Amino acid sequence: MQIVTLASQKGGAGKSTFAVNLAVLADQDGSPALLIDTDPQASLSVWRGLRRSRRPMLVSCAAGKLQDIIAIARRDGRVEWIFIDGPPHNDQDIAAMMRSADLVVVPARPAVFDLAAASSTVEMAQRMNAPYFVALNAVPPRRGVAEASAVTLARKTIKGMGAPLWRGAVVQRSAYVQSLASGQAVSEFEPDGAAAQEMRQLWRDVREAAYVMARRRQQAVA
Repeated sequence: MQIVTLASQKGGAGKSTFAVNLAVLADQDGSPALLIDTDPQASLSVWRGLRRSRRPMLVSCAAGKLQDIIAIARRDGRVEWIFIDGPPHNDQDIAAMMRSADLVVVPARPAVFDLAAASSTVEMAQRMNAPYFVALNAVPPRRGVAEASAVTLARKTIKGMGAPLWRGAVVQRSAYVQSLASGQAVSEFEPDGAAAQEMRQLWRDVREAAYVMARRRQQAVA
């Protein structure tokens, strides 16, 4: 079982959007997924209330109960992936989520306040020696082949933090808003659309990174 935490110390960074879309893609690949919502805002629960399908599974809990939920999922044996969505502005809860994860994904928008919040989350991951990378979210679309200057600057800023940066980027698209409002992921809402392609690339890279980190942990324990 692989555990991925979506972490950011700023609200609106994209944690819930990433969690929903990654969990649905895992399920579509035949790897049953569990979403754990530790955010008092309960965004995942709102999405689940709009959804017709009962998959992926969803559990809401306080961060203090996280290990109990993970232990139950391990004993059950059916869950292959867990995606944890947590609150911003709560260092203790974010740290608990990071300790539980094989991989931490830090969504960040290419704006000054978001990058400052990403820097704090990166520093926490580095202090805890947690495996992580930053993924740019809600970036302006390309004009021709070149990325927008804000995206180029954001990449430079994140690399300056000493943080690993995802090779792709999630573009600001209406498909993300529309799919969530209908209780879907973009791979269900517009399977052949650009948003679905972005999320599939993110899922492939998250899956590979989580497997690598899990193997390293197992070897370290052995």
